[in-house]
Amino acid sequence: METKPDTSMSSLRLSLLLSIVTIILSASLGVFAKPNIILIVTDDQGYSDMSITGRTWDVKTPNMDRLAESGIRFENGYATSGVCSPSRCALITGVYQERQGNYWFGGPGIPSKQYPTLAEKLKSVGYATAYIGKSHYGQGDKDTSSRNFPNNHGFDYFYGFTHSRKHYLKHDDALEAEEQAKIQASGRKGNSINPSGFWKNKQRVKAEGFSTEIFGEEALSFIKKHKDDPFFVQLSFNAVHTFTHQLPEAYLKKHGLKGFHDFDPLTEDYISWNKSAKRPHNVEGRALYLGQLHYLDLEVGKLLNYLDTENLRDNTLIAFISDNGGSPANYANNDPLRQGKFSLYEGGTRVPFLISWPGQFNSGKVLNNLVSMLDIFPTLCSAAGASYGFTDGIDLGPLLRGQNPKLQHDVLVWDMRAETAVIKGKWKLKTA
Repeated sequence: METKPDTSMSSLRLSLLLSIVTIILSASLGVFAKPNIILIVTDDQGYSDMSITGRTWDVKTPNMDRLAESGIRFENGYATSGVCSPSRCALITGVYQERQGNYWFGGPGIPSKQYPTLAEKLKSVGYATAYIGKSHYGQGDKDTSSRNFPNNHGFDYFYGFTHSRKHYLKHDDALEAEEQAKIQASGRKGNSINPSGFWKNKQRVKAEGFSTEIFGEEALSFIKKHKDDPFFVQLSFNAVHTFTHQLPEAYLKKHGLKGFHDFDPLTEDYISWNKSAKRPHNVEGRALYLGQLHYLDLEVGKLLNYLDTENLRDNTLIAFISDNGGSPANYANNDPLRQGKFSLYEGGTRVPFLISWPGQFNSGKVLNNLVSMLDIFPTLCSAAGASYGFTDGIDLGPLLRGQNPKLQHDVLVWDMRAETAVIKGKWKLKTA
């Protein structure tokens, strides 16, 4: 009698062998492990305010330069608005903020679950997620039950604040209460300089120290706890937003700066004080701005140093972007672009924009492709193996790997109600 071969056993052996080969190849190609992801967002940083651009003689940012050299810097990278809260809505969802009714400050933010956030997408594929620093979307930001609150749109951990600006050196709700009492007693109209405390998840806490350093330390602490897991950290500094005179006393003394005093509602008018603190009246304005930039750069360096020390850098994707163009009132440098924050001219929307993933993306390159902060959402999702669904952005992975060097947007649009703009190719049209 003829004996037939056991084909089921042969198939099983073949399947097992193929699986082993696939695992080995995947590991050797670096696609087996999910990358750690860090998204660094700066506040009102000037287009030329990184020393690597070579356009600004007085700036020294060795750590931002180091990040740029390890990845790709975009010369034509755009924010979706000339002001921060609308652009932050676009950044976290990957869709134009106008789709959810955000045109200026005070919009609804990100209420619609129709547009999942980057944190929700990454969390769905196993990432530990943290939001550190400034969270500012729109209405209901301070409401811990609102979707705008970071813990309610995908972040496991939140440490920071939920409004437009924050005092760099004072962090206590009792101080904010005193400030409000003074404003009420003065009978003058005025804005608080926000010496309030922070949110730690949904609890209020006070803190001691300089906010840029505090946020850097919080980010590092989260990374250290989750270094063996894939992590996503959005590190949103309030630097270099107003008021830049709020620097550590030691820095002011070292650089021979007199600094500037905080607003006192009992003795002065807010509008007059505000004008004196900003361009063109503050003779130390640029030096104070550079002080804030210095501390911001140091925190970038601490992150990079830790990742290097722990052998995490090659498996960590870092994106770096400003929320909108630099603020001329703060002495930001947007040269050679026209105007800055609050405007849809180039200085208000073209921003510092870096992406780095050593060994996976090209390094040391400067590209002129037309790209947007909208692209961060699909690019990071794709790198993490997360589906991203509908987006107004482009997955820049093929461009960053050198597979499609011409990849870019055909058209970008802006709408701040008071003015609109569109770019197509080398042409830009702005209306007001």
